[in-house]
Amino acid sequence: MVAPPLGHRARLTEFLLHMGKLPPDIYDALGKLICMDESSLRSHSGDKWFASAMPDAVAFPTSTEDVARVMRYAARHAIPVTVRGGGVGYVGGCVPLRGGIVVSTERMNRILEVTPQDGIAIVEPGVHTADLQEACAEVGWFYPPDPASRKDSTIGGNISTNAGGPRCLKYGVTRAYVLGLTVVLPDGRVITCGGRTHKNKQGFDLVGLFCGSEGMLGIITQAILRIIPAPPARAALQATFPEFSAAARAVQAVLQAGHLPCALEIADAFTLQSARKRLGDAIPADAAGHLLLEVDGAADAVQSEVRTLAQLLSDLGATHTQTALSTEEIEALWQLRRGFSESLKATGLTKLNEDVVIPRSRLTDFVEYCSELQRESSVPIACFGHAGDGNIHTNVMVPRDSRGVELREQANALLPRLFTWVLSHGGCLTGEHGIGIAKAPWFPNAVGPEVMALHRTLKHALDPQNILNPGKMQL
Repeated sequence: MVAPPLGHRARLTEFLLHMGKLPPDIYDALGKLICMDESSLRSHSGDKWFASAMPDAVAFPTSTEDVARVMRYAARHAIPVTVRGGGVGYVGGCVPLRGGIVVSTERMNRILEVTPQDGIAIVEPGVHTADLQEACAEVGWFYPPDPASRKDSTIGGNISTNAGGPRCLKYGVTRAYVLGLTVVLPDGRVITCGGRTHKNKQGFDLVGLFCGSEGMLGIITQAILRIIPAPPARAALQATFPEFSAAARAVQAVLQAGHLPCALEIADAFTLQSARKRLGDAIPADAAGHLLLEVDGAADAVQSEVRTLAQLLSDLGATHTQTALSTEEIEALWQLRRGFSESLKATGLTKLNEDVVIPRSRLTDFVEYCSELQRESSVPIACFGHAGDGNIHTNVMVPRDSRGVELREQANALLPRLFTWVLSHGGCLTGEHGIGIAKAPWFPNAVGPEVMALHRTLKHALDPQNILNPGKMQL
């Protein structure tokens, strides 16, 4: 059933009463904040994971008070609320499993302040990461967190998942740049925690509590972020190897030699072959392992270091190296790296994108285990990602039979084995995508009963009605 135009209150009330899901006074209470046309409901039903669920209404707030108003109404009527940023997550984190209201932050997209004197930027949650980075660059400053989806991902979503990206090897993940937050709690109360100072030890780390909470403890409506002076120079280096294991060993060698690149990325043969088919011959045909490094700092030091790294990688068995010194050359290498995910999609196979994290010392072992799984199952597994911090995007590629039917069960059967290996070797289920729905079945085993109980205690303390993003993480 499609909702009538919002101006027709009598028809809307009749529609809501027929649905029986939302109180008939919702329009009187929330007015133009609420939208119920079918296209809006459908477009806010999921993210990049395969699951979806239709909400009963979508709210488009433009201020903290708008969000508080929605939450006060929802709390009064025990209506589920799911907050949504860019909708580009991979674990079903913004799927409204129990219907109710989706709060979209897309209209809360203002950069309120960029102040180098204090080293801060103040933004609303709907600001895209790339837009903030550009605003900082205009004044010679730098916001380092850089998820690959930075043109589409929003700051609110990045904070909610504690997103990372290639630069976290040197600069750290999103949490390291969040100084203060304004948050609307599930009952509609508004709190501020942290502030615009770079040091703040007043009480518990409430900022850290909300970072990575996946929208289940409160709705972020404003963030004070740490920015830093932009490094004066950058350089990048691409190297390919005849074996993926050689590229994996080179990661340790680079770090052991005393280098700390701001990014150190890896890719395997399946990923490289897919990229070559889609993006052309920028990848040599004989490449089975690929590294992309970026260094930054003073111009003379950067040029010296990148030359040293090129020689080191050649000594370690790299068959091709390419150095990029200009902004255009560097971006060309990064565009190639950012194209890996789309290249895998272009194979026609569905990819199950798992962003597991392993101790760096286990990288070679992990690569060998994935190869073993692939040999046993005949299911392709494509690995690429942030080798410098052990966050490897492990893509189980769902095969098809002779009729083109997906063998989803065959691929799904590999996930418990993959996660078991990762957890038993000191790793974790996710580095930046979050738990959401996709990894919820494995979450209790990953953290153990005591930590699981603590999660539930915190959730109940802040959201006793369990109305905020319910059904995620098994909470």
